[in-house]
Amino acid sequence: MEFVFDWFRTLYQETGINLPFLYDEYDRNRMIGGFLTTIWLSLVCLFFSVIIGVIGAWLQGSSFKWTRRIVNGYIQLFRNTPPLVQLYFFYFAIGTLLPRVENDWGGQSPILGSFAWAAISLSFFAGAFNVEIFRSGIEAVPKSTVEAAEALGFSKLQIYRDITLPLAFRVVLPALNNNLVNLVKTTTLAYAIAVPEMLYEANQIWSDNVNVTEMMIFLLLAYFALVGVLVSGMNRWERAMKIPGYG
Repeated sequence: MEFVFDWFRTLYQETGINLPFLYDEYDRNRMIGGFLTTIWLSLVCLFFSVIIGVIGAWLQGSSFKWTRRIVNGYIQLFRNTPPLVQLYFFYFAIGTLLPRVENDWGGQSPILGSFAWAAISLSFFAGAFNVEIFRSGIEAVPKSTVEAAEALGFSKLQIYRDITLPLAFRVVLPALNNNLVNLVKTTTLAYAIAVPEMLYEANQIWSDNVNVTEMMIFLLLAYFALVGVLVSGMNRWERAMKIPGYG
């Protein structure tokens, strides 16, 4: 690998094309850390947004009027406001109301850090769309299927868990795929509250080396590859789960 690092250093010296994270160990470690943080933040948000979608779609079918109203209010709030405003609201408004804890240096630190707030905010944002996505899938399940389960003595929870949700999941996968891809791209907003993800670390590098063009080209290609892997995996999953008549 040293040969590769030396080649990029020579490339910079001879052409001015500066990619310091490929030849400088400090910048390389920063960029690797940012890439791993982006992946971890994406996975956390993907997981919890799907959980929110599944639970929210279930609650939308509740027989309690106020339960349905609360879910619908949540959907409207998070769908109709910008995700960056939501992120700032969680971090600056709610974050300042929570108790602080003593850190290792004897000072006071927030009980939740920027990464946690980014994960919470983005999960709720994508979850609002996922609720509607799962609701549309549930409505696509034939009523005769649900009625047959009721005739066999299944409870509402059993029908949702064992019959409605598995069938609906196959229907909603294309729309869910699109929303999860958008979520991964939206993780770049975490930069605004200093989460050390890929865009944040790239900004630190170009601020030190004045190589904005090279870093922006790298970021474009890196996110293209990262999202491409997700799209490929989701498409394979969609084909594997396909059932004739259910998407």
